[in-house]
Formats: sequence, C-alpha cells, structure tokens
Amino acid sequence: MTKLFTVLLAFLMTIGSQVSAFDPDDLQRLIDTGDCVKCDLSGADLIGAGLIVANIVDPFVTGANLESSNLEGSNLKRANLVNADLRGANLRDANLEGADLEGADLRAANLEIANLEGANLEGANLVRANLEDARLWGANLEGADLAGANLESANLRGANLNSTNLNGADLKNAFLRFVRMKGAILCNTTMRDGSVIYSGC
Repeated sequence: MTKLFTVLLAFLMTIGSQVSAFDPDDLQRLIDTGDCVKCDLSGADLIGAGLIVANIVDPFVTGANLESSNLEGSNLKRANLVNADLRGANLRDANLEGADLEGADLRAANLEIANLEGANLEGANLVRANLEDARLWGANLEGADLAGANLESANLRGANLNSTNLNGADLKNAFLRFVRMKGAILCNTTMRDGSVIYSGC
C-alpha cells in the first residue's frame, strides 16, 4: 500500500487546481487507509492514477477522468461512474458489481475477468474493450457500443444486449443463456460456436 500512497500523493501535487467537486477528505482517507467507502471523487481528474487493489465501495465518481488509470483488482462495487472517462483503463479482475457505468467511455479498457454482475452499462462505449472471461450476469448493456470488443468466454447470463453494436465483436465460448439481443447489430460477429454472422451488415 505504501507504493499506492506515494503514487497518489505525487499525483495530487500535479493536478491541484484541475480537480473539482470531489471531497478532499475522502481522497485523504483513501491515501491514509487504502479505503474509500461511500466517498465522493466526482469530477476528479485522475488520469493515469495508480489505484491497484484499492477498496472504493459505493463511491461517487460521476464524470471523473480515469483515462489510462490502473484499477486492477480494485473494489468498485456499486460505484457511480456515470459518464466517467475510463479509456484504456486497466480494470482487470476489478469488482464492479452493481456499478452504474451508464454512458461511460471504456474504449480499449481491460476488463478481463472483471465482475460486472448487475452493472448498468447502458449506452457505454466499449469499442475494442477486453471483456474476456468477464462476469456480466444480468448486466444492462442496452445501446452500448461493443464494436470489436473481446467477449470470449464472458458470462452474459440474463444480460440485456438490446440495440447493442456487436460489429466485429468476439463472443466465442461466451455464456449467452437468457440473453436479450433484440435490435442488436450482428456484423462480422463471432458467435459462441465460432461461426461468424454478417446478417446485420
């Protein structure tokens, strides 16, 4: 954890006035303890931040800039990440159960083996995102852009994929039982059995 605190402290010195709306006491608590339960980091510019295995349960991170940040293994259960910028972020093995990621930008983000059970990803941008082996039970992905996304072996049981863009997406070996896909775009899409569908082109 010492490395985490050092990275955060150094980072804060560089962003200073760029941060707006977040609660400084909450961020200090994260630095001091590695925990930030129900904290407010909304609007913070945390681009490139290293928050590996941080425990940030129930946070408000609406509109935060977390581009290219390292959140591997972090606990972000029920996080409010509406419209957050998570482009290129490393969320491998992160716990995002019940998180609200509506409208979030997750282009090229790494969500391999992440837990997104019950998460809201409506309208999220997941172009070229890596969701291999991710757990998406009951997740809401309606209207999300999954073009070129890797969903190989992902568990999508009961997920809502209505009106999603699956152009070029890879669903090989994905668990698709009870999945809703009404209006989904299937163009050059690799399905569970390895077959490629072009019907929506």
